[in-house]
Amino acid sequence: MKAVWFKWLINCYPPYWGTAIRISKITPDYRYLRVEMPLRWYNRNYVGVHFGGSLSSMTDPFYMLMLIHNLGKEYIVWDQSGSIEYRRPGRGRVTAEFEVTDTLLAEIQAHTESGDKFIKPLSVDVKNEDGDVVAHVTRNLYIRRKQPR
Repeated sequence: MKAVWFKWLINCYPPYWGTAIRISKITPDYRYLRVEMPLRWYNRNYVGVHFGGSLSSMTDPFYMLMLIHNLGKEYIVWDQSGSIEYRRPGRGRVTAEFEVTDTLLAEIQAHTESGDKFIKPLSVDVKNEDGDVVAHVTRNLYIRRKQPR
């Protein structure tokens, strides 16, 4: 799927549309992606800052989807687990930037060459408009090369 269609579909996906989470930039090769979320009345918590669940949701599928597109159909990629460390209250627009490098792809290919599973932790920071880290998120990805039939 072309990245422009992928961006449009994700931005229309009800869980993201309903929390104002949107992809603001994606490269055609799925190697870089930026997600944004403005603070709205419907995605803030009781004390008026970003709801923690929304901050976690804005990082949920993106490494998995980027790796699926870069590794190809011969790989199984699952977002196995995630953890989030809140560092400061999120106010205003927050962003998260994801990047898949050649080094990462080579590491994955080396660890899965024999068909073994590989659990790879990948981190991303959610930042406010001043560039301060609001939350540090780690996603653990399950990756395995499919076995020939």
